[in-house]
Amino acid sequence: MTRADIRVDEPSSRWPQRFADGVRFVVAPVILFISGFSTTDFVLSGAYTWPRTSRVLVLTVTIAVLTYEFVYKEQLTREPDSSRALKIVLYTCALPYLMGVAVLLLLARM
Repeated sequence: MTRADIRVDEPSSRWPQRFADGVRFVVAPVILFISGFSTTDFVLSGAYTWPRTSRVLVLTVTIAVLTYEFVYKEQLTREPDSSRALKIVLYTCALPYLMGVAVLLLLARM
């Protein structure tokens, strides 16, 4: 057995896993919470100017790309079970977004 045959767990080999977990557990929920808050603010404000509308459209596309590329596809590379990947998207992306919507609706009622 040569040295090349021995698998060594180097810290650099764990970097992609840590980055993906950081995006999944920290970055995506925070961004989606803020996005839900901002989108609901736009809808409730009634100020539908082109600059605000374009910002919300860009935000929506950014959310879709973040969810698909960095959460859904990453989970599919770990486990090819698409139902598990959809559950991860629900908990990591959809729930924080809906929580942002709910927080703004609660603040609007006060």
